[in-house]
Amino acid sequence: MPHVPRRPGAAARSAAFLVSGALAVTALAGCGSDDQAGRPAAGPDVASAARTQVKDGGTLRWAVDDVPQTLNTFQADADAATSRVTGAVLPSMFRLDAQGRPQADPDYLEKAEVIKTEPKQVVLYKLNQQAVWSDGREIGAADFAAQWRALSGRNSAYWTAHNAGYNRIENVERGKNDLEVRVTFAKPYADWRSLFSPLYPKDVMGTPDAFNEGARRKLKVTAGPFALDKVDRGDKQVTLERNPRWWGRPAKLEKLELTAVPRDKRPAALAAGKLDLAEVDPGAAERIAYAARDKGASGPLAHGPGAGVTSGEALRSWARAHNEDWEVAEAELEARAKTRKAVRKYEKEQTGLNGFVVRKSLEPAYTQLALNGSSGPLADERVRQAVARALDRDKLAQSVLKPLGLPASTVGSHLALSGQAAYADNSDALGKQDADKAQALLAEAGWVRGGPLEEKQQKPKTAGGKAEGAAAESDDGTYIMGEDDQKAGDDAKPGDAAPPLLGPGPLAAAQHSALLHQADAAKVRSAEREGKHAGDAKQGAAPGAYAPKGTPAPQQAAAKDAGEGKEGAKAGAASGQLAKDGKPLTLNFVLPSGPDAEQLQSVADRISTMLQKIGVRTDVTKVDDETYFKDHIAAGDYDLALYSWPGSAYPATDARPIYAKPVPAADGELTVEQNYTRVGTDHIDQLFDQAVGELDQDKERSLVRQADERIWAAAGSIPLYQRPELVATKANLVNAGAFGFQEPSYEDIGFLKPGAKAGGSPVEDAG
Repeated sequence: MPHVPRRPGAAARSAAFLVSGALAVTALAGCGSDDQAGRPAAGPDVASAARTQVKDGGTLRWAVDDVPQTLNTFQADADAATSRVTGAVLPSMFRLDAQGRPQADPDYLEKAEVIKTEPKQVVLYKLNQQAVWSDGREIGAADFAAQWRALSGRNSAYWTAHNAGYNRIENVERGKNDLEVRVTFAKPYADWRSLFSPLYPKDVMGTPDAFNEGARRKLKVTAGPFALDKVDRGDKQVTLERNPRWWGRPAKLEKLELTAVPRDKRPAALAAGKLDLAEVDPGAAERIAYAARDKGASGPLAHGPGAGVTSGEALRSWARAHNEDWEVAEAELEARAKTRKAVRKYEKEQTGLNGFVVRKSLEPAYTQLALNGSSGPLADERVRQAVARALDRDKLAQSVLKPLGLPASTVGSHLALSGQAAYADNSDALGKQDADKAQALLAEAGWVRGGPLEEKQQKPKTAGGKAEGAAAESDDGTYIMGEDDQKAGDDAKPGDAAPPLLGPGPLAAAQHSALLHQADAAKVRSAEREGKHAGDAKQGAAPGAYAPKGTPAPQQAAAKDAGEGKEGAKAGAASGQLAKDGKPLTLNFVLPSGPDAEQLQSVADRISTMLQKIGVRTDVTKVDDETYFKDHIAAGDYDLALYSWPGSAYPATDARPIYAKPVPAADGELTVEQNYTRVGTDHIDQLFDQAVGELDQDKERSLVRQADERIWAAAGSIPLYQRPELVATKANLVNAGAFGFQEPSYEDIGFLKPGAKAGGSPVEDAG
């Protein structure tokens, strides 16, 4: 999924979110009412089945975003596909459970505990005596020691992305026997469970060459239920096969094929039988729901190409097809032929999709509004707090999650998600939505309504271009008429801007019979209007119609005359916009422009409307997905932005670089690590430093929560909602689903035997 930067050190922990599809969202029990962490907002949605009901063999074809650039999860270019591979083929001492909390993996670890705290912290690992590498060698202290040395940061020849935790280790040695590993720390380390997950063999970690290059394309030695067969970059596919030396429950599948398929191509690939499991967007999920609903139905479909044609449009289409002007008639007949072809293709794909279901949960990641505090109005904490308090986070969460049938709750912590041990809702440290308080904060900061604005000579925005200093209205510079006035307001009902996922069809059944095959006449209408109706656009065309280049863009009524001579300086009072020292309070809202970013753009529209009510204007700039982070977020070229962070089970370690106070480097530039908002304090840094060295878990969590309170108060980033997780899966695929926090058990995934039904737990038997 796009726009989720990796926390440093979290490659293996925010990894492989295995998801698939059903309609019910389960909730988790287990946390007492006195536990601030609560329970996850949505639990795993998995078709569980006893292993005796799962057939042996078969190949699971699983979509990934790309073939991993490296198989070494500790390198900077490791990604979710890297973690998916390593999760299936390498040991992890601890894995996350359904509440996002680390649990020892018994396939590798009998026990791990802190046996000493004074004079130094010592952790003793007792390994499963059956645990061996695929070459037959026992997993042992030599592997732990090699990984520590490679990741300790002491040898710069190793190209590591991070060394958090490993740099606090003093020594790794064999215990009383080959099954014991003693790890002694030079400094206490609260998140010691995060280490050695995954664990690579000493062959990979032993030398810089093997670490830097050897593990990028190959993993000759593994120790999981699967082993790496091949990485085929030509076919964009990674193939995993059963590990014959695996000592645990044997993998049910013979092979796992991870295939790179773009998100917009996945519905077609699923329908064509090329994929069994794929994360999908809401539009694709809706198509699958329609396919299930329409199974066995007769007549044309009430959705897809041509489904929006009204009776009036159908009559006009008939008239054009029989027009005496042969060019008009020919164009209409050609449009009809294209529509029929599109309808046939769509219907065929829908038939292929009726063998899939959609399972849904919430990803272990949240979307936030980032406020760049390095310069401009947002350098003032009061302005950041005002922006934050103008937001109705409940409505924003509902607009995204409610149409999907997911729990529409907000996120109350920057450092953990509901259900995780460190979670607590600390948003009261900033305060709830309060427009009056927001306006008071802005006034205190010197921003007042009706203040005079400096004269600004600016060319009017026109279609096909943009005014100097103004953001482009669309990706290609083309202004779309009606777009400015069609933004979703914060008073709109949740889901107004989104299609009704998994809901009833958009048209009544009686409407479709005579109309569906006469669709897509837009091109003909455009040609027909050419010349004779050329003036329509200036008089107010339908929203979404493209204006000819040079057409002045509509202005908001209050700002229509702003900037036109001396009258522009008086416009502040009329518009109600805030100003200070002759400058309006305008924030640059930077967003990605790709098709996967439609949800973010809808949320941004709602945020802009909320800010407008307190006198804050936003200029939206849409940029290419590929440059969004590198050239804008990481470079600090934005005022407001939307992107996501994964929730971590180890916030004292993983979150510190995200909220660390930026410090000037020798050349004067700020060193921000991953603190892209550039907002931080010494107090926050001190709380993280105390937490990471606190071995009492209750005290550590208290320190983490205190740090979160200070992060809320600084208002550099505002958590909004947990990201939705939608995955299409074959109806007979079991023990795979929308896992939420939980890491999958790859050995249990498989296809039901003929006549078998899902039910039971795969761990209840050893079949």
